[in-house]
Amino acid sequence: MDGSSSSSQSQDEVPLMESHKFFHFEDGDETIDIKIPEVVDPSYGMYVWPCAPVLAQYVWFNRHSIRDRTVLEVGAGTSLPGVVASKCGAKVILSDDARLPKCLENCRKSCSANGLVAVEVVGITWGRFSADVISLPAVDVVLASDCFYDTKDFEDVLATFCYLLNKNKHAQCWVTYQERSSDRSIEHLLTKFDLQCTHIPLGMFKADEPHLAGSNLPGDHTIQFLLITNKMAVT
Repeated sequence: MDGSSSSSQSQDEVPLMESHKFFHFEDGDETIDIKIPEVVDPSYGMYVWPCAPVLAQYVWFNRHSIRDRTVLEVGAGTSLPGVVASKCGAKVILSDDARLPKCLENCRKSCSANGLVAVEVVGITWGRFSADVISLPAVDVVLASDCFYDTKDFEDVLATFCYLLNKNKHAQCWVTYQERSSDRSIEHLLTKFDLQCTHIPLGMFKADEPHLAGSNLPGDHTIQFLLITNKMAVT
């Protein structure tokens, strides 16, 4: 989950309790193990939320297609999907809100915990097109786990997707979100930004179970997977 949905209080006010979560992905003889440092305080966006292992499972399921491709995770927080992508051979860039340095530092800690030294971490604030955003290299896949958390951020999130997909016509956004209310919808915003969305059933990538990757997530939460592209996508 993205740190930008956190409260506006200073991240330097109090010391935070750190712990680790462990994830195991396997498919036949192929396996990877991931260690993710987290702050056990959801308000900071540095906690592994139920959407993360579902998106990471999709990355693992499609690991051969992303090898040597450039993958950007936005709102990375603890960065589980991006770390899995990197372990699978993708060229990964992790990002979180430029205004939340401790979230960016946690991205770096996740890389360090998994022996990843070539992963770039940049500050990207939804809806703001800074030099870091403009200078991004060509991207093949954008990862976003539970970025549709606060309705006030929905338009900024999709504006960011729109910019990235317009710049990279062939790219796809792989998105997981947790259903929290039937009143929340992004359909009108997809139309506004000329984007299209395909819902992919979790069973298609072996993610339709309460416990994934050896963890107790996603539990009994209802998680959806969306594949978002530009309507003018190059195929």
